[in-house]
Amino acid sequence: MTRLWAVLAICLAGAARAEVPEPQDYRGEPYRSETPATLAGARVIDAAEAMRLHGQGVPFIDVLPRTARPEGLPEGTLWNEPPHLSIPGAVWLYDTGYDRLADAEQARLAEGLARLSGGDKAAPMVIFCKRDCWMSWNAGKRAVALGYRGVIWFPDGVEGWQEQGGTLEPVTPAGP
Repeated sequence: MTRLWAVLAICLAGAARAEVPEPQDYRGEPYRSETPATLAGARVIDAAEAMRLHGQGVPFIDVLPRTARPEGLPEGTLWNEPPHLSIPGAVWLYDTGYDRLADAEQARLAEGLARLSGGDKAAPMVIFCKRDCWMSWNAGKRAVALGYRGVIWFPDGVEGWQEQGGTLEPVTPAGP
């Protein structure tokens, strides 16, 4: 009987995910919550497809934020930003998945997309962050709004990548 309940819970969780509607605009706090199963104007992929595309050399774009220097550190305190682990070869366009972007973040995203696509708005590009995180959904929606037609959203992000057997490596931030 316990096994039956476990199967039912998994089925219900999948059904609940499918019912998360796409908002009209970008999604703000809380960013870590269930996401829609779709992203209008983009293709949505699972981890197996992400692995296949990675093997073909399709650019991967990580949009997770940078870790900010902790507030209240005494003057002169040395602080080392912790390493950011991501899918090997990914370009880290940090802070570009929020619901509202400052000019610098909007420019970082637009310039990064242009560079990675080689100016071809139909070129495939995989956008990701973490599972159940709206930041990659927001960045993908922005890419579509900028006219990119090869946007691929990988909603399972680094967790899905690792579950598929992929490794992570430290990446450095792209852009200013």
